[in-house]
Amino acid sequence: MYDIVIIGAGVTGCAIARELSRYNASICLVEKCEDVCCGTSKANSAIVHAGYDAASGSLMAKLNVEGNRLMGSLSEDLDFPFRRNGSLVVCMSEDGLPNLNELYQNGLANGVEQLRIIGKEELRSLEPNISPYAVAALYAPTGGIVCPFGLTIALAENAHINGVEFKFNTEVLRLASNNENVWSIETNHGKIQTKYVVNAAGVYADFIHNMVSAKKIHITPRRGDYCLLDKSTVGFVEKTIFQLPDKYGKGVLVSPTIHGNTIVGPTAIDIQDREGTNTTAEGINDLINKANITVNNLPIRQVITSFAGLRAHEDGHEFVIGEVEDAPRFIDCAGIESPGLSSAPAIGILVSNLLCKKLHLNLNPNFNGKRKSVLDPKTLSKDAYAKLIKENPAYGNIICRCENVTEGEILDAIHRPLGAKSLDGIKRRTRAGMGRCQAGFCSPRTLEILSRELGLPQSEITKCGGASKLIVGTSKDRL
Repeated sequence: MYDIVIIGAGVTGCAIARELSRYNASICLVEKCEDVCCGTSKANSAIVHAGYDAASGSLMAKLNVEGNRLMGSLSEDLDFPFRRNGSLVVCMSEDGLPNLNELYQNGLANGVEQLRIIGKEELRSLEPNISPYAVAALYAPTGGIVCPFGLTIALAENAHINGVEFKFNTEVLRLASNNENVWSIETNHGKIQTKYVVNAAGVYADFIHNMVSAKKIHITPRRGDYCLLDKSTVGFVEKTIFQLPDKYGKGVLVSPTIHGNTIVGPTAIDIQDREGTNTTAEGINDLINKANITVNNLPIRQVITSFAGLRAHEDGHEFVIGEVEDAPRFIDCAGIESPGLSSAPAIGILVSNLLCKKLHLNLNPNFNGKRKSVLDPKTLSKDAYAKLIKENPAYGNIICRCENVTEGEILDAIHRPLGAKSLDGIKRRTRAGMGRCQAGFCSPRTLEILSRELGLPQSEITKCGGASKLIVGTSKDRL
């Protein structure tokens, strides 16, 4: 029997797992997909919000500001990409100035540092491609950009090397608690028993919660369409450009990504399908039109892909974190929509502290809070790279031409803790397939390496687990 079972390997579940691994406890994380970061955490704006827009006094505000503060040191400890590029909320008319000032005052109340309102001249000096109609902006230097895959995978790997067990392709079907203070979790791979359950199931968190509580909660999947522009657009904007928020959130942003692309999005469309990550022509046109309000000459012809993500919008628009009143030893982490990515480090500490007190946990003397990412040869000097190739020729074999990803990096991604098992797993760990050709060139070669290293026929290698196989037969089968 485990002390704690966490449901969901998104950024929230992995942050909780990593913080709990500081203590002596038997911990298991169950995930219905084949890898970490396969749900809400994989498709979002990749923004670390400063924390000025969440309602003052709310859990969202508190955890956003604290998560932002923690992100820098966490990035250093776990070796994932993060940069404080700053953000701007742009006001497009004099009529909007009171709302901008209200946002500023809210940010001050939330404890956001260095926040200030700037006029149009300073705004244009910071961002030359800003719309000529912009009149002012709220400038938050503490805003940042991060790799959401890098963050989530780093948290998971570090949790794993510190003792957390991960069970993938494991879907929770039912939960029941007996009189001996034990939760029995029925999954598609048998039963798991535990003293405490943490519900971090993203858009399915209400399903899991409602299995155990008479006090129901409801989550609406809120779809957001995005466009990703080629790296040739680097420098189009340096900071994250927001519009004044409305009832659906922070509106369409234009931002650099941590890897040098430009991202535009998201829309906000409430849907019923919790797997509904399809984009629509209407959604893409809508976000392009809205992005063109705040910036000039958006290089939209440089779009290399579009995608959609889901936000887990709880009806009360607040993080639901804590022990469920009528289900002792069941801890909710539900309604983790934006700024959930920014808040994840703080959520991890909050839930870990709660469980530490409940279970009277002692510190794990062997906890190692450091972790190194997949080695990127592009970060090495010319001499160091040459030495690396001499020691391991796989680092001289380019597999992904667009992103210059080598075979050595792919091998590292496969064989490291919680290694990649699919093409998307490789993509999230190395960026192979994320460039301009969107995996048109490197997919067959990556598939060959996965097949060889995992000891599986190529026909068993998937894009993203489940039935997403890429090879359904050979040319000889047609003869």
